[in-house]
Amino acid sequence: MNNDYTELLTVEELCNLLKISPTAAYRLVSSGELKCFRIGRVWRIPRECVNEYIKEHSLHHN
Repeated sequence: MNNDYTELLTVEELCNLLKISPTAAYRLVSSGELKCFRIGRVWRIPRECVNEYIKEHSLHHN
């Protein structure tokens, strides 16, 4: 099964992946800059959305 939303990350996993602080991660998810959603009080971030975010921001900084 190769679906865009098969792997969901937590904010902690996002921090580890991007090497950012929890404050920076929560800023990304709460602002809508990084596509994600909440289940109750817990943020879930599709890995594919993180990959898209990295690609978009890499292109702008080259």
